[in-house]
Amino acid sequence: MAEAAFDTLAAARARKDAGVEPEHAEAIADAVRAAAQAGREELATKADLAALELRMTNKLYAVAGALAALIVAAKLIP
Repeated sequence: MAEAAFDTLAAARARKDAGVEPEHAEAIADAVRAAAQAGREELATKADLAALELRMTNKLYAVAGALAALIVAAKLIP
């Protein structure tokens, strides 16, 4: 998966232009970059979602089969 780059230099410059102290602007940009990088590790991929869908579908069929067996068993018991 292609990762979007976060331009810390541009972010820091934008904050400096807005009147933020240079040291603070750089610290803010670094913090945002670090948070964005850490958040990427928690994202689900398309493969993760496909595997989840398959597991949920299998469980749905298992529950439907068990329910059908219970209905049949209930009709067979007088």
